[in-house]
Amino acid sequence: MFKRIRELREDNDLTQKQLAKFLNCSQQVYSNYELGQRDIPTDILIKLSKYYNVSVDYLLDLTEIKQPPK
Repeated sequence: MFKRIRELREDNDLTQKQLAKFLNCSQQVYSNYELGQRDIPTDILIKLSKYYNVSVDYLLDLTEIKQPPK
């Protein structure tokens, strides 16, 4: 999961600071999410899912499919 959120951030040319601001947390807290040093709260997972337009399952590394079929 931690690798996925970093890859998505980098693929979108965003800094940790920019994403932390969007999530209303500090850059250090966000960094800890990416490093796997801190569990990501459910509300943050949902925000990231909507922001990147991917499923929470994708963020959690439970699937390789970014979005389930509609």
